[in-house]
Amino acid sequence: MENSALDALICPVCGLEFMETLPGETVLACIDGHSFDIARQGYANLLTGHGTKFAQDTAEMVAARDAFLNAGHYQPLANALADITGAVLDGGRPTGRRLILDAGTGTGYYLQQVLARLGDGGRLGIDSVGLDISKFALRRAARRNPGTANLVWDLWRPLPVAAGRADVVLVIFAPRNAAEFARVLKQSGRLVVVTPRPEHLAEIARPAGMLGIQPEKDAALAGALAGHFELVEYRDESIALSLAPQDVRNVALMGPAGHHLDADALARSVEGLPERSAATAAFRISVFRPVPKS
Repeated sequence: MENSALDALICPVCGLEFMETLPGETVLACIDGHSFDIARQGYANLLTGHGTKFAQDTAEMVAARDAFLNAGHYQPLANALADITGAVLDGGRPTGRRLILDAGTGTGYYLQQVLARLGDGGRLGIDSVGLDISKFALRRAARRNPGTANLVWDLWRPLPVAAGRADVVLVIFAPRNAAEFARVLKQSGRLVVVTPRPEHLAEIARPAGMLGIQPEKDAALAGALAGHFELVEYRDESIALSLAPQDVRNVALMGPAGHHLDADALARSVEGLPERSAATAAFRISVFRPVPKS
């Protein structure tokens, strides 16, 4: 992880900044002496005390997500996120380095795609922080994005990021801690949230044992962010998919249903599917700005 990305972080124990790390160091330490181990895969675990009560994505769920995303099924979504993020960074015209916070980074796939596209566009001086509760996911994220500060963290806790440091906060199918996102964002920054639309993968939901999408999801999102953010714009993305049975298995296991599905039963269920199943991935990308601080 790059020291410039560490500059945006604060110690979750005392709130002070972290010291620079040298290549090969295995400890991340703040200036008050609190230290956190850096795993050999390149991520650090900042959780203290009793950790978290939330279930992390398992190794099997993470492997399924990596396989599905690596196949390129959601590439149009990644491209759209890169376009939106680039427009935010260009519109803000900030001085100095800019920071993308990927809250719920998972395997780092979308952040990797965004950073690659922004780099191709000639934008320089972009740092990134990826937060996720799953160490299994962060092992892969650290390989994808070695320059990113990849951290095990519970998004419902106060974030280990200094106030007003982020230019963009990405929240892709992850929890939305409105107060903390507002605290860490610059006033010119934007919160970019991806949610599934009600028709998302409806064609394969039953055989895959996937959870239904609540029909009032947009209203629930607006309500959760009220008082901290206001909607600027939204963009709907629909992707026509042709999925092999293994793809159906992977997309089922990689989401919230993966915590409850019986993998063996799912494997038997998808065996009965045709060689290719048509489905539509349907997403909404919502862009919010912070409500001006009084």
